[in-house]
Formats: sequence, C-alpha cells, structure tokens
Amino acid sequence: MKNIVDKLLSRGSQSLSDAELLALVVGDAALGEALMKDCGGSLARLAGQDVARLRMMEGLGLRRAVRVAAVIELGRRAAAESAGQKSDISTSDDVDALFRPLLVGLQHEECWVVYLTASNRIIERQQVSRGGVQGTVVDFRLIVKRAIELLATRLVLVHNHPSGTAEPSAQDKQLTERIAAAASLFDIQLLDHLIIARGGNFSFRREGLIHF
Repeated sequence: MKNIVDKLLSRGSQSLSDAELLALVVGDAALGEALMKDCGGSLARLAGQDVARLRMMEGLGLRRAVRVAAVIELGRRAAAESAGQKSDISTSDDVDALFRPLLVGLQHEECWVVYLTASNRIIERQQVSRGGVQGTVVDFRLIVKRAIELLATRLVLVHNHPSGTAEPSAQDKQLTERIAAAASLFDIQLLDHLIIARGGNFSFRREGLIHF
C-alpha cells in the first residue's frame, strides 16, 4: 500500500490504475486487484453492483462495500454535474455524455426528456418517469404539454436499460412513435430517442427509426 500512496503523492491520482485506486479505497492492494478481476476489469460493471452484491465479492464485507458504493456514487454525481453544465446538444454522443453518468449505474429504469430551442440549446431536462428493472410508464401527453409550456420546438427522449443491452423493446418503439406523432401536431420535432446501457447506446435517429 505504501508504494501506491507514494505513487499518488509523487505523480498524482491520475497515474494510478483502477486496481490501485480501489486498493486505496478498501485498504488492501491484493483485494483491489481481486475486485477488478471479479468485474472483468470493468469499472462500469463494478459500479453497477449494489451493496449486497459488493459485500460478497472477494469477501469484501459490509464496511468496505459501503465505502466502495459511496466512492462510486460520488464519482457518478461529479460526472453528472460536469455533464449537466453543457448548454446545447448536436449529436447522440452529446446526449450520451449528458446522461450516461446519471443513468448507467441505476438498477431501475428512468426516462428523461431534453427540451430544446430551434438551435438545439437546452431549455430544460426533466425526469418524466421512474420505474423498475423491466420498464417504466411514460405519459406522452405530459411530455408534449411541457414542451408547449416551455415553447420548445425540439425534444429528445432518453432512458436507460439496467439489463446492460440497449436494444429497444416493442414498447420503446411504440412510445417513440406516439411521442413523435403527438409532438408533430404542434410543430415540435422529436430529434432522437436514446437508450443508454452499460454495453453502449441505441439511437433511434442513427438507426433510421425517426424521420423528419
């Protein structure tokens, strides 16, 4: 552990590997290495574990599991705050960058809408639904109503898949069609519906499922 601390002090925390950073959190270099191996070398996979699962990994125990969960949550909040400072969006990658820190580690689905001006400046980000592991219920009428109240001319729908795969369900496709149709009645464009998961994202616009 002393070697890791010395490395941080002399070269900065950015010089440490993921396993070394974990070692500092749990207070054990070998345990940090073992945790990373248990997660296949993926911090995203580690971040997706709840405390009950974490405490069982490599005999981590409750106190260390709580510490790891707290550090992961702090990192997620810092990334979400940084991404939230963005004032406009141009591509699906921009949307992913804005919402991935907020959504990718959740064990439940959340659906958000980004309301935009004609120049793609963000007017408001709003959570419109929070559900379970399998899905969430979204009222497309409330989404369009809020767009009208904000005088938004464009909007982007975003939600996560806790399962880890971003492939859209039949319900996702149906919701996209309903929102696009309802918004078009008021000359409001649905620019994209982005599904975010640990394994990547799915953009309805990129896949040609949204047409203007």
